[in-house]
Amino acid sequence: MQDSYETIAAAARPEGEVEDRKSRFIAQLAHVASEREARAFVDAVRARHHDARHNVPAWILADGREKRSDDGEPQGTAGQPTLDVLRGANLRDVCCVTTRYFGGTLLGPGGLVRAYTAAAQAAVASAREAGQVVTMTLVTRVTCSVPYGAYERVRRMAADAHGVLKDTIFAEDVQLTWVFPAGDEVAFTRAMVDFANGEDLCVVGEPAFGEL
Repeated sequence: MQDSYETIAAAARPEGEVEDRKSRFIAQLAHVASEREARAFVDAVRARHHDARHNVPAWILADGREKRSDDGEPQGTAGQPTLDVLRGANLRDVCCVTTRYFGGTLLGPGGLVRAYTAAAQAAVASAREAGQVVTMTLVTRVTCSVPYGAYERVRRMAADAHGVLKDTIFAEDVQLTWVFPAGDEVAFTRAMVDFANGEDLCVVGEPAFGEL
């Protein structure tokens, strides 16, 4: 299992557009975490561009599931080239829908492959240039409740184990939540047991993909 991959930032909708013999190809990207989210994005693009001749979807999830469609274009000329761009860019949990407005001239299979590939590549390039590509790493979330007097020391212990503080709640005690690169949390939780004289102050989640 891979321990990291790249995806599109959750709120981003990068686009890329190319034109060939008056046909416009507009590729749009979105972060999706499931087949349901991918279908919803595809449906939204189709509704927005209902007057287009084709809305070609391709998506790939972090678990390896993927799907593409030529949406009426000749077989293998649209969906597969788009999916190949996503794979080549090492993107996961991402959906690309390329809208084609027909310009009146047939491009032929080779022309279609080039156009759909170029549009998807332009969208990926746009996302990178805008800082909309993020790295997802296998992380473990750890939450601890500690007395106020231990707050700074525990923060230093977590930082020494490569923990990144994500949330702090000041109540009767201080509740802190970190994410650690998966496996690095073990050193911290062991140190915390020693620090608390055998008491377990931490709740450790299951490893999952997230941003550090």
